[in-house]
Amino acid sequence: MPFSPPSHAPHWTLVTHSLSTVNVSNFNIYPKKIKALLSASHEISFLSFLSLLQINSSLHIPLVPQIETYTKMDPNPIAQTSNLKKRKAQGEATFPLDDLHQDLLERVLARVPPSSFFSLRSVCRRFSSVATSPSFHIACSQIDSREPWFLMVDHDLHRASLVFDSSEKNWRSVKAMNNFNKPIPVASSGGLVCYKTEAGELFVSNPVTGVCRELPSVTRLTSSETLHAIAMHSSKQNPAAYRVVLVFGELPNLAFMVFDSAKNSWEEEVTLVRKTDSSSDVDVNGEEEVYFLSKTGDVVATNMQRSPSKQYSSVLTIENGEEMLYFLSHSGTVISCNLTQRTFFELPRLLPVYFEYSIDVIECGGEMLVVVLSEFLETSSLRFWKYSSRDRSWYQIAAMPPSLSHEFYAKKVDINCVGHGDEVLLCVNSSECSSCLMCDLKNNKWVEMPKCYVDGKEKEFLSAFPFEPRLEAIA
Repeated sequence: MPFSPPSHAPHWTLVTHSLSTVNVSNFNIYPKKIKALLSASHEISFLSFLSLLQINSSLHIPLVPQIETYTKMDPNPIAQTSNLKKRKAQGEATFPLDDLHQDLLERVLARVPPSSFFSLRSVCRRFSSVATSPSFHIACSQIDSREPWFLMVDHDLHRASLVFDSSEKNWRSVKAMNNFNKPIPVASSGGLVCYKTEAGELFVSNPVTGVCRELPSVTRLTSSETLHAIAMHSSKQNPAAYRVVLVFGELPNLAFMVFDSAKNSWEEEVTLVRKTDSSSDVDVNGEEEVYFLSKTGDVVATNMQRSPSKQYSSVLTIENGEEMLYFLSHSGTVISCNLTQRTFFELPRLLPVYFEYSIDVIECGGEMLVVVLSEFLETSSLRFWKYSSRDRSWYQIAAMPPSLSHEFYAKKVDINCVGHGDEVLLCVNSSECSSCLMCDLKNNKWVEMPKCYVDGKEKEFLSAFPFEPRLEAIA
């Protein structure tokens, strides 16, 4: 077990209770609860799954899933599940789990969180065989959305194998992609993550199953031409369908290419035409560096330096039926590419070029947002901004509480952010501090993520990539 619980947390218990000795004949099913469950297309908790069962009273074992992680729980796990044995409704009939049709069983298990499903596979051979069933994968694909996992990237960039489970608020390990030439995660979508190697090779992998696929080589990735963005878009209807988009070139001469998994090939290169805007005063004729003196007297360049894992960070959205891609230029401005109309333009700067700040672009709720950490009047502020194309202006939609953001003042921190639904994960790093925070953007609630320990040492993460843990996602 690679994780070590903090010494000051005596109530943290390693969950390793196995169900491998349980005979499936010990379970009966509540048919009414099955019907109610299948009427909704969303995940259920592990305890909700247990509530479907009437457990034989002679079965005296703690029904806790076998999960390779440390989690805070009741010191008496048997007490947690003993009440489940008494939840049979008055007069409600049950039938043996052995008699449950395979199709219904797969539809039920498809609604169990993947981490719990892996534990349930040890219950019996019937549960274990479900994992490779094509019809089970179809049932999984009918779940509209799953709580995201975040693939975390630390200083050892090409060995990303730790994930944060946002549904259970704990850490897990997945198989690292270390069979290739130092792959670094660069993009994600749905249940897949895209990796890029030092040699310019691209791979797409399902972190849950460990299955990966090498994409056909692209000359642009091995040439000296600048690569600006790598983005992914996966299909919810077809778990095997996804697209990878590359944006490259020297401003203002940009182009893009798209890989289509269905065709297993790259489409023809498409040139992006600069969209003229007479009311805009931005200049995209080049990205010459500008030097200025900071408040501490240091010479600062406007050419932004990013973590290798976030070097090609971008956002892919659908706006009014058109595919839009946003990425940060080397000078810290946001470039908007309309892939449908094959045009691009540079959005107005949020802050003057001579300001020191850290910036990132994310997607939340299908919209592009910009996160900026800046210093002003002897304090720091972290704010979320949304761009309005109607009046070509930025509007603040949320901000970190001043009591939190002030902790970053004068520490020269760098932020790397990712969004999934209404959740935002922020990795804050500098030589003086390192922390990861989760923000519920809808309610503007901030929570510091639990520390992750490997071999007794606390991990420091530089960035993260969100994905939905989907067994059915095919690379």
